[in-house]
Amino acid sequence: MTLKANFKKHILEFKRPSGTSRGILKQKDTYFLCLEKDGKKGIGECGLLRGLSVDDRTDYEVKLEWLCSNIDLSFSELYQELKEFPSIQFGLEQAMLSLEAHNPFVLFESGFVSQNQPIGINGLVWMGDARFMQDQIEEKLKQGFHCIKMKIGAIEFEKEVKLLQEIRSNFNAETIELRVDANGAFSPEEAMKKLDRLAALDLHSIEQPIKAKQWEAMAALCEKTPLPIALDEELIGVFETEKKQQLLDTIKPQYIILKPSLVGGFQGSETWIQLAASRSIGWWITSALESNIGLNAIAQWTAVLDNTMPQGLGTGSLYTNNIDSPLEVSNGGLYYNKQLTWNLNKIKCI
Repeated sequence: MTLKANFKKHILEFKRPSGTSRGILKQKDTYFLCLEKDGKKGIGECGLLRGLSVDDRTDYEVKLEWLCSNIDLSFSELYQELKEFPSIQFGLEQAMLSLEAHNPFVLFESGFVSQNQPIGINGLVWMGDARFMQDQIEEKLKQGFHCIKMKIGAIEFEKEVKLLQEIRSNFNAETIELRVDANGAFSPEEAMKKLDRLAALDLHSIEQPIKAKQWEAMAALCEKTPLPIALDEELIGVFETEKKQQLLDTIKPQYIILKPSLVGGFQGSETWIQLAASRSIGWWITSALESNIGLNAIAQWTAVLDNTMPQGLGTGSLYTNNIDSPLEVSNGGLYYNKQLTWNLNKIKCI
């Protein structure tokens, strides 16, 4: 029997609007790639972030249609043809692994799946007014998170500093690890002064303090920063290995953050990891607001990488219409609870 493929669009609805420095998110488009061969089925998620993904293009669905029509080509041929569509590359990787697996939802075997071993994750605090952010911080602390990541850059900087000071007045860095994500909100001229202020709060790191594609300015910050800098958006759209090497060698960041949907899936992420490791640059993995289909794949892959740092994988509870799954967050960790089951009735894909 020949391999067949189709895709389904699914619009994820946020429980409440979620703020970033690029605006308020109310919905998120995602696509499920469904494969079938010899009675077996597989599924992968092509997670698109409007306004951020390099493949947020008018021909996105055209490329998915091309993939489904040419699914009998080799994986390497398909992956190369999809070079400019990293989220579709990732969906293809997932779907192929799912199709080949004994269980279509177990892509990588590890203690995470088989023994209920948790992956440590950060608790994410979304942008909003000071009261809303304070409420989220208190909720994350009650939920047992030992690492909190706060998005900054939407409200007055002094108010954000005050929120962080309040956490630090009650919890030292050994008790609570604090990360901030500026999503490129600072100007190059003001960035160092703000980094000095934030470093006084004993933070772990700051993600993307200035907008991407300002290599010289970012390199100058990374050279003199009092606070470790992690590149995030900077990695998006950098396809060639030579260009990736050039970026790391020019900017010399302390960390890079890998979102498989944005950088070419597992294969693209592993290239970044190898290049970073050879340059003594740290890294961790973050999901990109996928549904539980994509989050499950990222989490299982992350579990086999043996990176003990808190990862950014706790987005499954954001939506009203997510896919029911065994994934659950408890006491600062992501778990695969085999007592819970998958339910794909919302998408009728496999």
